[in-house]
Amino acid sequence: MPIELRCHRGIGPAVTGRALVAEDNFSARYDLDRLAGTFSRPAHRLFGQSYVGKILVLETAKGGVASAWMLREMADRKLAPLAIVFDRANTILAQGAAFADMAMVDRFEAGRPTGLIRNGDELRVEPSLGRVTILNRGS
Repeated sequence: MPIELRCHRGIGPAVTGRALVAEDNFSARYDLDRLAGTFSRPAHRLFGQSYVGKILVLETAKGGVASAWMLREMADRKLAPLAIVFDRANTILAQGAAFADMAMVDRFEAGRPTGLIRNGDELRVEPSLGRVTILNRGS
């Protein structure tokens, strides 16, 4: 049975995909190997894992303007996540997601998304409705 989670209205298109979850922050500049499509910072909880085509569920965004334009670069190279789900986003990453036409939402009513969503869950992210639906629980 689907589980509907309400959040602040976000940006970008509605998407469906698998969640990649970590209680960690996100920087496109410092955490990723954008050519390989993997998390590259050894201290990151998702180190070595591919983010390509996944819905990232993380605590918050860090970084500045460079991270924002890097989202667009990743999308142009077809090496981007489908969406980013944050507990709290920042305005720079929101601008970057808009520039990359990437789905992004944050500020959930029921609590932190890293506590609500499990790694491998199949999600439907609908930014314009402020809704993330857990369609199927991951294994």
